[in-house]
Amino acid sequence: DRLTSLAQVIATPADRVLTVEADLTSAEAARTAAQAVIQRFGRVDMVLHFVGGWAGGKSVVDVEAAVLEDMVNQHLWSTFHTLQAFVPALIANGWGRIVVISSPSAQMPPAKGLPYSVGKAAQEALIATLAEELKGTGVTANALRVKSIDVRHERDQAPSAKNASWTTPEEIAATLRHLCSDEAGTINGARLPLYGAP
Repeated sequence: DRLTSLAQVIATPADRVLTVEADLTSAEAARTAAQAVIQRFGRVDMVLHFVGGWAGGKSVVDVEAAVLEDMVNQHLWSTFHTLQAFVPALIANGWGRIVVISSPSAQMPPAKGLPYSVGKAAQEALIATLAEELKGTGVTANALRVKSIDVRHERDQAPSAKNASWTTPEEIAATLRHLCSDEAGTINGARLPLYGAP
């Protein structure tokens, strides 16, 4: 329902919209989603992976294994299964773009941030490896590093030290548009920082 509402808000023609409910931590569900897209549109050109959440706040010795496992599922396994399902179609096209949303925590993990940092570090290792394997195919794979997404546009309305590094959805969208363009074909394996100074 939320996806259908979003399509109406952005006035996307009905013939360009397909909504599929899938648990992308499942290989079978990811394959089913890929097949639905290819069956509907005949091809895949881009994979933009926005799946994931955040968990943290406890020291390493206090983190529950289930919380760590959940973060790895959300960030690594959902990306892994999605890419295994969609990348062959991109390679077959001879052109494609893959972008995931990551975090500087992947490289600089903060204290009490183990679950999220591990999930994002694993996701970035996957993207970096895939980028190497995609060289010469016309397909690229990159990661955008974002600290916090400023959905309420608080950074500009009430600037503070707390929100100075936040990124707006519009800034993310503009960067995605560029990375998904023909002009960005040489950007591959990048981990692009999309945040200001803290």
